[in-house]
Amino acid sequence: MKKSMCITYVVGDALYVNVTNKCSNRCDFCIRNNGDGAYGSDSLWLTREPTAQQIIDSVLAENLAKYSELVFCGYGEPTYRLADVRCVALAVKEKFPETKIRINTNGQSDLILGMDSTPLYKDAFDTVSISLNSPSAAGYDKICHSLYGENAFYSILSFAKRVKEQVSDTVFSVVGDFLTDGEIAECRRLAKECGIPLRVRDYIPPA
Repeated sequence: MKKSMCITYVVGDALYVNVTNKCSNRCDFCIRNNGDGAYGSDSLWLTREPTAQQIIDSVLAENLAKYSELVFCGYGEPTYRLADVRCVALAVKEKFPETKIRINTNGQSDLILGMDSTPLYKDAFDTVSISLNSPSAAGYDKICHSLYGENAFYSILSFAKRVKEQVSDTVFSVVGDFLTDGEIAECRRLAKECGIPLRVRDYIPPA
């Protein structure tokens, strides 16, 4: 498998940032199951994790004005490096305060870091998008295969309720192709109970 140091890549009109290949999940729908890159990018498998400064340099080398947003979402769970990602986000905001910054996460940063991670999101991100993917702990474990088992699901719900106090634009997402209509309806109900919007997205295999 060819590896690289592909830190940034483009998806649609957004610039994505790849900071790690580590992940606490092995989701059935993960694009890593189908190739080395995403949507025409070079290989996103990293020979080593870039330093925070390397990430900053890579992002600031781009013309950020031409992108709708900056998104932390690579071939792994970015919150394994939440402190570094926060550092990068704040550096970008200092130079380009108009740039919208989103982090896509599986919502397990409390478990990954062994602490209440939610304060680290404040002021660094404009949007936190959390992959919910199931309305139940058993269903989540069945398709996401977390290192933390069914406990991951309950931690995600707790995290979501707290992180929305730090970042008002916090959303849940599910991949609709992997759920029944009834399960999607249950996800909507659960999201409403948490006071968080739900986005149902299509599975788009990497090009």
